[in-house]
Amino acid sequence: MLKQYRVRDYDFKLIILVMALTIIGIFAVGSADSSLQKTQMAGFIFGLFLMVVISLFDYSVLIKLYWLFYIANIILLLLVRTSLGVMVNGAQRWIILFGIQFQPSETAKILLILFYAQFIMKHKEKINSFGILTLCCLFILPSLILVYKQPNLSTTIVIAVMFCVIMFVGGISWKLVTGLLAVFIPAAVILFSIVIQPGQTLIKPYQQTRIFAWLYPEEYSTTEAYQQLNSIMAIGSGQLYGKGYNTNVISSVKNGNFISEPQTDFIFAVIGEEFGFIGTCAVIILVILITLECFHIASKAKDLAGSIIAAGMAGLIGFQGFLNIGVNTGLLPNTGVTLPFVSYGLTSLVSLYIGIGFVLNVGLQCKKFKG
Repeated sequence: MLKQYRVRDYDFKLIILVMALTIIGIFAVGSADSSLQKTQMAGFIFGLFLMVVISLFDYSVLIKLYWLFYIANIILLLLVRTSLGVMVNGAQRWIILFGIQFQPSETAKILLILFYAQFIMKHKEKINSFGILTLCCLFILPSLILVYKQPNLSTTIVIAVMFCVIMFVGGISWKLVTGLLAVFIPAAVILFSIVIQPGQTLIKPYQQTRIFAWLYPEEYSTTEAYQQLNSIMAIGSGQLYGKGYNTNVISSVKNGNFISEPQTDFIFAVIGEEFGFIGTCAVIILVILITLECFHIASKAKDLAGSIIAAGMAGLIGFQGFLNIGVNTGLLPNTGVTLPFVSYGLTSLVSLYIGIGFVLNVGLQCKKFKG
């Protein structure tokens, strides 16, 4: 399981990028809520340790446990709906297991990537057959349904997009992709027109209201659009250089408690206000560079499984980052999704570092096998 690797093959660039983004997050979380900064630092150290350890284990051996990963994922998601589930702000997304509270929907992302890496690898010759495509879609459905029922629409969307990236890298034909897009785009437009109609039952009322708040922010400026408008105001008020770290300016949106939970969904607003345009650009560039580096490793992987692992992580980090920043800047409806490596949340942070550990191992092996 453990192999001899060369230090020069280690992707230190990816590690530096991830660490830099996490450190920015630690400072931002500390400014949003100083009581959480030490916990976030502990998550960073623990995640870094797990990343290094996992990066030294041969992923080809570990993903042979893919059915175990899949079953564990479904069990954890089902436990959310039992007495072990914890209700926070009207959503039951956490469980307490062995005295530890964590969010199974975050671990689901990594476990599903590992599952599909091996499953598609085993059936790569038949990936475009009706049977295998059907199985791939059926296997993702339980996770999507269970996460959506929490309710957690934003994470459901992230997992769905991540699945699309995995399937594309897995080798589905361009004809199929084109055909699906030809059906999906009109269907999405029709679906959107349906969910904004009164009396619709496809999405929950609060989700529909969030869409209305995005479309007509002025009408919801004191209710559902309140946080997004204040987030945009905070980012704009930071101007070029920001108001300074942990600013005590009375007019600060953060200090005035105009944004609830700024350490999670709206952490980007805190960065914009305190570090300005330069700080937000730094975060965006880091997210893009991490995504591109993962795709680069995927392109050099020794096998299809390695490509799926690295590309799956790239899709996850890139799309979730885009979703969070889009919400903070008003480009997208408020979905309540965290910013990878930046927002407060130990389950998310540690899970992402575990995923990066697998990507690093893919990178360690691809150069060796190409040499």
